[in-house]
Amino acid sequence: MENTKLTLSVDKATIQLAKEIASEDHISVSKLFKTLINEVAKKKKKEDFKMKPLDEFSEWVQELIIPKEPTPDFDHKALYHKHLDEKFGL
Repeated sequence: MENTKLTLSVDKATIQLAKEIASEDHISVSKLFKTLINEVAKKKKKEDFKMKPLDEFSEWVQELIIPKEPTPDFDHKALYHKHLDEKFGL
């Protein structure tokens, strides 16, 4: 992606702080700015996601989400072995 210049107006103390942080991490101030903006965007995206309340789902979807009875013990390995046995005659 092509970089574009951006001019920001900030006080000298903030500029100095940004330079110190970037220097400690061995990156440029531009890279620091880019990283911070991307982190804020990711956090905001996560905060924007909210699941609908359960009562807004149809009945059959609610039944999928909330089981009425506990799932009985299920042996995945045995079922897979049975599948392989039927398929390949093992």
